[in-house]
Amino acid sequence: MTKNVLFIMCDQLRWDYLSCAGHAGIETPHIDALAKRGVRFDRAYVQSTICGPSRMSFYTGRYVSSHGSTWNSIPLKVGEMTLGDHLRPLGVRTALCGKTHMAADAEGMKRLGLAPDSTIGALVSECGFEPYERDDGLHPDGKYGRRNKNYDQYMKDRGWADENPWDSVANSGEDADGNILSGWFLDNSDLKARVADEDSETPYITRRAMDFIREAGDTPWCLHLSYIKPHWPYIVPAPYHDMYPPETHSPVLRSDVEKDDPHPVFGAFMEERVSKAFTNETTRTKVIGAYMGLIKQIDDQMGELMAFLKAQGLTDDTMIVFTSDHGDYLGDHWMGEKELFHDPSARIPLIVVDPSREADATRGTVSEALVEAIDVVPTILDYFGGAEVPHIIEGKSLRPLMQGNCESLHDFVISEYDYSFRQARRRLGVSVADAKLTMLFDGRWKYVFAEGFRPMLFDLRSDPDEFHDLGDNPDYAQECDRLQALFFQWTRRISQRTTMSDAEIEKRGVDLNEAKAGILIGFPTEADLSDALAANKAQQKVSK
Repeated sequence: MTKNVLFIMCDQLRWDYLSCAGHAGIETPHIDALAKRGVRFDRAYVQSTICGPSRMSFYTGRYVSSHGSTWNSIPLKVGEMTLGDHLRPLGVRTALCGKTHMAADAEGMKRLGLAPDSTIGALVSECGFEPYERDDGLHPDGKYGRRNKNYDQYMKDRGWADENPWDSVANSGEDADGNILSGWFLDNSDLKARVADEDSETPYITRRAMDFIREAGDTPWCLHLSYIKPHWPYIVPAPYHDMYPPETHSPVLRSDVEKDDPHPVFGAFMEERVSKAFTNETTRTKVIGAYMGLIKQIDDQMGELMAFLKAQGLTDDTMIVFTSDHGDYLGDHWMGEKELFHDPSARIPLIVVDPSREADATRGTVSEALVEAIDVVPTILDYFGGAEVPHIIEGKSLRPLMQGNCESLHDFVISEYDYSFRQARRRLGVSVADAKLTMLFDGRWKYVFAEGFRPMLFDLRSDPDEFHDLGDNPDYAQECDRLQALFFQWTRRISQRTTMSDAEIEKRGVDLNEAKAGILIGFPTEADLSDALAANKAQQKVSK
């Protein structure tokens, strides 16, 4: 049988909202079953805490400051290689069902003469994936985003005459009088969505993934199954809408001490509208009930999908990656949404099932190694037997960890965030160029470099809830200096020289190729040249 990869990504799924990760109020048996078949990486971090740049790092294997797509609307440069670019030369069909949040580099494509509807142009426009069914999952009645015409037609075929069934059916509920209430409004989150479970987004895109797998046949494939949920709008169909009453919810993770002279950037984000909304306990309770219901629906679909793979005889040859593009504060730390670097936002679930015999020894284990989202691309490439390309891909394959050949890959992890698009920047009076944050976490100390401000610092050993920012405490100045030095070392990496590897550069000059080609630099006489060429020839014989 051929090798395949099922790369599953949820949107805005927190690391700790799975029963295998310790959540006491929700049961996710099918995702837990994946963890039992593979390795659950308990300390996995994204390279950015917002959809677009995080996903571009997932798809390129490169840090945000390397690929340059620093926020949702910023295109990925035409020249950036993605997962599909690495896999297609290996004969692997690399396709998408669901979301990428990719913005095509239209200007770059135009400059290079790449038509969006050409074969290459379509791949460049779709983050390197064959768009089997792209659905970025946010389709309000305004002009935002591209509607999924396939889903619209599917809903019409199911009897819905609504012009935009995504908005008015899949993501809206009804009151007792039959009035349609939008799921965009947080206080409607406890309503059941008008759509039937089987016709909602998560089951629909799961079935489309199954369609792709059937069609792919014996061709090796890598399918990116990318769910929009449990991302907002926070609304879910029956029976999931009322499965999780308040007693099943985790207590809010916040402290009054966080509001006592907070770091200026943190304080500005607490003032964002969405953060203030989540300080209302009624609102928060409604949202979390829906959020947990959406996760449960995903878990049930994992059960359907794994049963399908088994029926197709693909279980023993398919690597499965299950993860999320970032977390969700849900009111923790006085915050809504994501974007800063507390664990509810920056830490993600990551489960990898490698069916290879070499991974048998670690099945069902939990790894405490620090890992990054950029490690997914090299892991998949490694599974398909592709060569390492460290001058392009900055992540590292997880397979040595899974095969028991090492205990760690990274001394620290990095996450970056460009907050120039947010109102917080304007409240702070920060320029677009300076509105950037970088988090470095070494497994104990979480350090945040904030351009123009003091750093943030948290000791997760003594303060695992991250309530106490030590960045302005003189007792920890030495620790800040140490971490800043690590950060500065990381910023000095060479990440833009992607067209030639270190190994190729190492070859240059060894054989006096320039001199042999007639470029004679530094030779006083022809005799000196002859002597150098003779010595080089003798050295080559010895090395052989």
